[in-house]
Amino acid sequence: MILAITGGTGFVGSHLIDHALETGHTIRALARKPQAKRIGVTWIEGALDRPKSLATLVEGADVVIHVAGVVNAADRAGFAEGNIAGTQAIVDATRSAGIRRFVQVSSLAARAPALSNYGWSKAEAETCVAGSGLDWTIVRPPAIFGPRDHDLLDVFKAARSGYVPMPPAGTRVSLLYVEDLTALLLALAEIPVAPAIMEPDDGTPKGWDNRDFARAIGVAVGKSVRPLSMPRVVLSLASAADRLVRRGKAKLTRDRVRYFCHPDWVSHTPPPATLWTPSVPTPQALAQTAAWYRAAGLL
Repeated sequence: MILAITGGTGFVGSHLIDHALETGHTIRALARKPQAKRIGVTWIEGALDRPKSLATLVEGADVVIHVAGVVNAADRAGFAEGNIAGTQAIVDATRSAGIRRFVQVSSLAARAPALSNYGWSKAEAETCVAGSGLDWTIVRPPAIFGPRDHDLLDVFKAARSGYVPMPPAGTRVSLLYVEDLTALLLALAEIPVAPAIMEPDDGTPKGWDNRDFARAIGVAVGKSVRPLSMPRVVLSLASAADRLVRRGKAKLTRDRVRYFCHPDWVSHTPPPATLWTPSVPTPQALAQTAAWYRAAGLL
């Protein structure tokens, strides 16, 4: 099967390409910059705002898997351009090429679009897909982690000190190892299913209390951890400081503060077990992630 993949140079996309090659697929992948040659992969230099490159990307493909997206942007317009306009562009290219199957990687944030510009943009992108007339599936992953991820690196580093700042007490989150996510995406590419929005996770009933998640990371790095539940006011002050220091590159944005303080980021509508179930227990997956950080000299 020939898979056209956006976001192939990112965290999830790079794992998806690895997994797809291992299972015998041929890849056409979008990249802004030239990439090293790789057997089984045709790199298409381009971007979501370059329609000709998207037409080339999907040419001859059986399935399109849209992974690319904007996680950080300076304002609402930046999220709209990357997530809404970008999704519409790849949907249009897919339809023009006569391809029916389309899998979109969205986010649990789309479930609460009023909380953040990011969540709003992902919800609007889902609307683009759902109204496309394609044979679509939308996947809303929760917190994704694994080798090559840098979003949770600071949490692993903090765990080594024995103290891990976490969202306010009482907040819960679902987790998903990146290799389990890519297995689901490939299953959706290979097996026709009715249009649906799926919220996969690691199978933990009612998700994880953030404090238990911090302790599990501590085990992964070989430390006994004390979680520090941060009140919203403290996170807001930290966000202001981050913006002052890093300006447009701040990681702890106002959007993220609102996101972190939301009590329920637990997956509610998992894929059918006949299609997919997670295969890597989270403690093992966290240990593998920590091992990769060490091998990469990051931890």
